Amino acid sequence: MIQELINKGLKLSQHSIFKGLLGKAGALVSKPVKLGMLLTTAYGKLVDVESNKSGFDQVKEVMQTFIRLVKAYINGSYREVSNKSLLAGVAVLLYLVTPLDVIPDFIPVIGFLDDISLMAWFIDSFQKEITNFKTWESNRNFEPTMGTL
Repeated sequence: MIQELINKGLKLSQHSIFKGLLGKAGALVSKPVKLGMLLTTAYGKLVDVESNKSGFDQVKEVMQTFIRLVKAYINGSYREVSNKSLLAGVAVLLYLVTPLDVIPDFIPVIGFLDDISLMAWFIDSFQKEITNFKTWESNRNFEPTMGTL
């Protein structure tokens, strides 16, 4: 099941909509205020989704970690992330909050499947970056909070 999601996410990452979002991600990285608004919107979407599936909860946790990574990148405290990972992750967040999806979110159940698939692909592809950030966070005795950007 997870590998299926990752493969679907890989396919979505090659879709023209996602490629367009990669371009927007590049522009957003240099605009901390707009990037902060994206993080707040994406975080809100992640915490509002209710699911009893542990796999989804794991995806949600990793994406929330990525949001903290971007927040640390914005404030300059963490720069040990590749541009490719940063842009791909921001593009995934843009895809997550953009109403224009390959499969629109208003379609029950399957409307969010593309979002979950893309997040699963990102997590699989960039797990090392996320793990490195979590190590950095724990070494700083950082308490992860999302209250303010």
